[in-house]
Amino acid sequence: MEPLWLAVASFPVLMALIFLRVPIGLSMLSIGLLGSWLVYGDLGPLLNQMKTLAYSQFSTHSLSIIPLFLLMGQFALLGGISGALFKAAEAFIGHWRGGVAMAAIGACAGFGSICGSSLATAATMGQVALPELRRAGYEPGLASGTLAAGGTLGILIPPSIVLVIYAILAEQNIAMLFAAAFVPGLLAAASYMLVVALTVRLRPSAAGVIPALPAAARWRALAQTWSVAVIFITVVGGIYAGLFTPTEGAAVGAISTGVLAWKRGGLDRARLAQALEATASGTAMIFFIVLGAAAYNTFLALSLLPQELAQWVGSLGLSPYSVLWAILLFYLVFGCVMDSLSMILLTIPIFFPLFSALDFGLQPDDAAIWFGILVLIVVEVGLITPPVGMNLFVIRAMAPDIPMAAMYRGVLPFVLADLVRIVLLVGFPSIVLFATWLSR
Repeated sequence: MEPLWLAVASFPVLMALIFLRVPIGLSMLSIGLLGSWLVYGDLGPLLNQMKTLAYSQFSTHSLSIIPLFLLMGQFALLGGISGALFKAAEAFIGHWRGGVAMAAIGACAGFGSICGSSLATAATMGQVALPELRRAGYEPGLASGTLAAGGTLGILIPPSIVLVIYAILAEQNIAMLFAAAFVPGLLAAASYMLVVALTVRLRPSAAGVIPALPAAARWRALAQTWSVAVIFITVVGGIYAGLFTPTEGAAVGAISTGVLAWKRGGLDRARLAQALEATASGTAMIFFIVLGAAAYNTFLALSLLPQELAQWVGSLGLSPYSVLWAILLFYLVFGCVMDSLSMILLTIPIFFPLFSALDFGLQPDDAAIWFGILVLIVVEVGLITPPVGMNLFVIRAMAPDIPMAAMYRGVLPFVLADLVRIVLLVGFPSIVLFATWLSR
């Protein structure tokens, strides 16, 4: 079989393995090595590739940011930061109609700024906010949909591990991608709050109202979050200002969050060991996926599939935006059944050369940053899109009494808000690129 068609045939085989619950890293690694062997036609070149593959991937200095951000997230969990953020937001806006749900979304955004994981944000804020939403009289569908959607802010608002991986694959500046994600992240949080506001006005019975707190209680609750703001400003602001590299910023954030967790009594010797173990486990999982993707992408490069795909699409005479929408639709569909990191690692080596050949009237680096943010947003929409949205199942695990049908109905308005936001960001790239232009 010709190498090109061998690569084309490998994709449905890979999807079949994933659907059969074979780990994504193992699936990509085995198919990549087998495909390279068939292309080489000899075992010698494959053995040489295997000898250097792991070292060439993991000797990259930029990858050290991943365990540091994971450790930062673990310390944030131990420090009770999620609860403090939610209580502060609830103290100020909880008495509004829909205010408790809006507070949960705001807390998800704040927690995402020091966590970087959608699933962790959804799980953590679900434990904190779901009981409060129930006590406030919120319908189960609205409560679960709010938390599932709010969880997606964990990976969109910087820092973001997926953006780090995209930056490495697309050879882009990590700090510029963090800057570009900031405005879309705030726009996402605002759109989710607007969905809640519209829902409770169209259906007043969907949410109850809690009494307003005295001004003194509000300021006491807000005072509990000042350390979170300091950490975020130090880490993200320091990266934007060029005071330190993203890796150095991640180290500063991990140490600062660890000190905060210790001062709040959430970090002792046993919990530190648990945090380090969880960080090592998460890092190993991510790095194994990276290794599998490297093997599979080497096979694709040998087959010349990315170049042939770009030439074929160019010969069709389609407009650049038609191609872009086709790519985003692909991500939206497959994002329902795959996690965002796996999708990025699997598809960026194929789609990025195709996208780079298109002319959107932007500088190449600006176009690459815009594309990365769009891909991240669309993949994250898949996390809350029925029937297989992963965030939905995270919330479902904490509230098994809520019917899945109710969760699907509750999350659909948030999905529609995401689709409107995607259209807006595609039509106006300056929304994404504005912050990067200011930081240059």
